[in-house]
Amino acid sequence: MKVLVVGSGGREHAIIKKIKENNAVTEIFALPGNGGMANDAVCVNIDAKDIHSVAQFAVDNKIDYAIVAPDDPLVLGAVDLLEDKGIACFGPRANAAIIEGSKVFSKNLMKKYNIPTAAYEVFNDLDSALKYLETAPIPTVIKADGLALGKGVIIAGSREEAKEAVVSMMQDKVFGKSGDNIVIEEFLTGPEVSVLSFTDGKTVVPMISSMDHKRAGDNDTGLNTGGMGTIAPNPYYTAEIAEKCMETIFIPTIEAMNKEGRTFKGCLYFGLMLTPNGPKVIEYNCRFGDPETQVVLPLLESDLLTVMQAVTNETLSETEVKFSSQSACCVIMASEGYPVKYEKGFELTIPAEISDKVYVAGAKINDGKLVTNGGRVLGVTAVNKTLKDAINDAYLLVKDIHFTNAFYRKDIGAKALKAEEGR
Repeated sequence: MKVLVVGSGGREHAIIKKIKENNAVTEIFALPGNGGMANDAVCVNIDAKDIHSVAQFAVDNKIDYAIVAPDDPLVLGAVDLLEDKGIACFGPRANAAIIEGSKVFSKNLMKKYNIPTAAYEVFNDLDSALKYLETAPIPTVIKADGLALGKGVIIAGSREEAKEAVVSMMQDKVFGKSGDNIVIEEFLTGPEVSVLSFTDGKTVVPMISSMDHKRAGDNDTGLNTGGMGTIAPNPYYTAEIAEKCMETIFIPTIEAMNKEGRTFKGCLYFGLMLTPNGPKVIEYNCRFGDPETQVVLPLLESDLLTVMQAVTNETLSETEVKFSSQSACCVIMASEGYPVKYEKGFELTIPAEISDKVYVAGAKINDGKLVTNGGRVLGVTAVNKTLKDAINDAYLLVKDIHFTNAFYRKDIGAKALKAEEGR
């Protein structure tokens, strides 16, 4: 069986490693992949957003199954194109991927179907937005409507900061057309939880919960990044909260999308805030999270490809999805200066004996050597019986990996350990 994975990051590497466990898989292609995936997949230099070339490659190479992992090609309609050419796919079609592609759409969906989320206002002109900010509660949250590489959300602690954020999005176009419309919403407080879920449009099966660490520096300081590390499961996400989320958020979201004629099939990511007034949705993503995938999939005991095919075939209710009772920790190793400015091209050393625990994101092959080629270079994941042991193991693995200008947070999972102790 020939499998195609669209994307090039650590998330895709984690998916590929898990797909390899299925004995029916004879060949895996990654488009475009990266230099660190070369031992696990055949990397083909076709950009993930070039969906027409991706679809043509799938046809020409008689691909049996395609997994579209990143947000951009999903929103652009990669699954639509592939399915229309007879290629079975994992991932939502474009009319469902809008749940991430437009913050305005998702907020309006939640309002219409009474799915708990922060109070908000939508603006399409600068003057109205600035006028609203004169009396809006502070702190407040400013969101660009469209995709912005995970960086289109600004938490403003002052009125001046809020106005600067609005001007940068709507006037200066720092996120291009994604800032044509913006959402200004209530600032929520409480622990954050990421819950990825499999859904075939009829059944929703939440995966094990996780906790992301977005800020670049220890103790949640510095700029927002694409994620500096994750742990799973999230100790704040109790069985009682999980049940409430299923009743008030997960099932209602799937049903809402069906009622809108936008049936969602694939991985629907729920970004949640556990507020004093109960769990609320911060955001939806139309795909596996990165770096959440790097801790969730190593804990999946069921065969990933089988589960994905059940999603495609709408037989998820008949398919076992089982997770380990162990814990996982992923530490991201990045290039110094990320997420702003950083140097690339440094040789990367990963000992062969730990390569199965390493998910490469920003690397390429140069003159036969693996060198850094991005801000987030790789993630290292350890699994153990307790969260404390998983965290310790992950940091031991980090010490075995070397490249010039490497930096990483030293406190991944520290907040979760405190939460465990407090229970």
